[in-house]
Amino acid sequence: MADWPRLLSALRPGWRGLPMPAVMLAPEAPPLVLDPSDAAPAKARRYLTDRFRELGHDDDYVGRLVVTELVTNSYKHVGSGHIIVRIFPDAREPLTVIEVWDESRALPVVQGEDDDAESGRGLLLMAQLVHDWGVRLLNEEGKITWARCAR
Repeated sequence: MADWPRLLSALRPGWRGLPMPAVMLAPEAPPLVLDPSDAAPAKARRYLTDRFRELGHDDDYVGRLVVTELVTNSYKHVGSGHIIVRIFPDAREPLTVIEVWDESRALPVVQGEDDDAESGRGLLLMAQLVHDWGVRLLNEEGKITWARCAR
């Protein structure tokens, strides 16, 4: 179970990001480059389904939810520039890494639980389903939001 007080306080504006494991470097992973549009999440889901099949995964439900949430956040909160998605196996653990790059350095904000809210629960839900996730700022070149899922 996630340590919600630590997680929620860590992902507030101005926070510098969760550490990203060194195994996240996978130059052989073919990227998907998306324009920020209403079609971006669906294209990312198709890419994920294809990549999971190539990697021998039977179930892509959690992966589709993760890539939809991360791409939608990039599209809705950045809205310009390209979005780049990469999916590859973790080199050290039996996990699959999903990375989404966008040009903004603004960190994603995990909203607290609110039964009346009509949106804003995606990262909270995603955090319950993945092994771990975080954000890596890339100097002046945006950020990568990543999640690691069971294979």
